[in-house]
Amino acid sequence: MEEISITLITLGGLFLVGLLTDLLGRHTALPRVTFLLILGFLIGPSALGILPDLSERWFPIVTNMALVMIGFLLGGKLTLETLKQHGRSVLGISVGVALITALVVLTALLLVGVRPEIALLLAGIATSTAPIATVDVVHEARAEGVFTRTLLGIVALDDAWGLIVFSLMLAAVQVVSGYGDGGEAIIAGAWELGGAVFVGIALGVPMAYLTGRIQPGEPTLAEALGVVLLCGGIAIWLEVSFLLAAMVLGFVVANLARHHSRPFHAIEGIEWPFMILFFLLAGASLHVQSLAEVGLIGAIYIVCRIIGRFLGTWVGGTLSHAAPTLRRWMGMALLPQAGVALGMALVATQRFPQFSETIFPVVIGATVLFEVIGPILTRRALVHVGDIRSK
Repeated sequence: MEEISITLITLGGLFLVGLLTDLLGRHTALPRVTFLLILGFLIGPSALGILPDLSERWFPIVTNMALVMIGFLLGGKLTLETLKQHGRSVLGISVGVALITALVVLTALLLVGVRPEIALLLAGIATSTAPIATVDVVHEARAEGVFTRTLLGIVALDDAWGLIVFSLMLAAVQVVSGYGDGGEAIIAGAWELGGAVFVGIALGVPMAYLTGRIQPGEPTLAEALGVVLLCGGIAIWLEVSFLLAAMVLGFVVANLARHHSRPFHAIEGIEWPFMILFFLLAGASLHVQSLAEVGLIGAIYIVCRIIGRFLGTWVGGTLSHAAPTLRRWMGMALLPQAGVALGMALVATQRFPQFSETIFPVVIGATVLFEVIGPILTRRALVHVGDIRSK
């Protein structure tokens, strides 16, 4: 009985804190994501320690639910009309950012004498981004424009390219380490990506035609939330990328459901409470000492990931003939990095436990930094391009 009361009190308090951060975000230059992370850190074990231990059980569930909903919303932004208008820029910049970020991080780490296996794994992890933080900054600021639409399209594809690069890096490490020819890692990566696409299409096609009938033109909350969570659960059960599966689901529904007037309105109304919990619990899990443990390898990883984002944007944007504004500011908007990177680090250390003492501190320390400053810089980029007005 006591555990139930503590759970309800904690949830109520966290949701009210979320309202406070929303208010602060509207009246300051900092996005509410940053406030949530800072407040989460303050109430977490590294600071005041007032958050109950129950949060450790909530975090994986909350994280997966938030990512599935964000993936669905991002996929919904990739309509065929949008792709016709901005597809070349989205594709060019997203590929350029993923490949060049990995190349810059890998080259720099090898030049300072880091073991090739560690350099390859960190280069693959560096490609990931933080879709939840990026989408929330856009929604909070009500950003609108060519830059914003291109940014959301890039974020939707960025982690897909990241997963491909990471799978190739895992295969390369297996070859370098002498554990095999890398075929197993490539097959696993192909299944994770191909299986996710299959799940998204298999659920998306019937969802496109069956939903939005009870309440004409718009799926009910039960319809939207039910199918999205079903997609995430099936993807996790099949051990494929649930984020990519949800994106494909959103893409299929957005392009096939002609009778929908606002197909994602229901999800947009329910996502914020989960995001409040996600960022507060993410902040509570941050450990300042992780920054002190990253050392030279971590510093190089952080600096080179930043360089890779800017350079990749410029190269990809130039090759795809993107507008100068996109080439100049998109790199700054793509700096956030969070849960996907930690997931990749977990996979890497499970596959190669001998490198865990180096990989984990570096990735966790970099995540602390990019989680806090990334959303701020994304917002600054949106202000600079004129998609939102400076407060």
